[in-house]
Amino acid sequence: MTLTPEIRSFLDERRFAVLATSFPDGRIQQTVMWYELRGDHIIMNTARGRVKERNVRVNPRISMCWEDDYTFLTIGGTVTEIVDDPERALEDILDLARRYNPDASDEDIDRRYSNFRKEERVTLVVSIDSVLANGF
Repeated sequence: MTLTPEIRSFLDERRFAVLATSFPDGRIQQTVMWYELRGDHIIMNTARGRVKERNVRVNPRISMCWEDDYTFLTIGGTVTEIVDDPERALEDILDLARRYNPDASDEDIDRRYSNFRKEERVTLVVSIDSVLANGF
């Protein structure tokens, strides 16, 4: 699925995504997440064992939503890769921390998010299957 330049610009701004995954019984779970658009994929990162990580291992289909007043975007996608490499996943979450804290030094990031180094992290790589946009 191709994203327009306006949608790419919207996603490049620092905002939060709401990620929806489904439990094996069909119930929906939502989580507010940091994310980054990398090329034609969206990446997110979580600690191993959290509900969203367990859910996408069973059913990789997800939905994400962003809003800004009457401008909103919903993307349906598929988790096409779960990065289990601890070093890469740690690097990814620290990159996200820098994205969401652009004025913080690396030392500030390390201090503020020291728990990331203690957790087993995984990165979710999402391919974009559908886009519903309003206000672009």
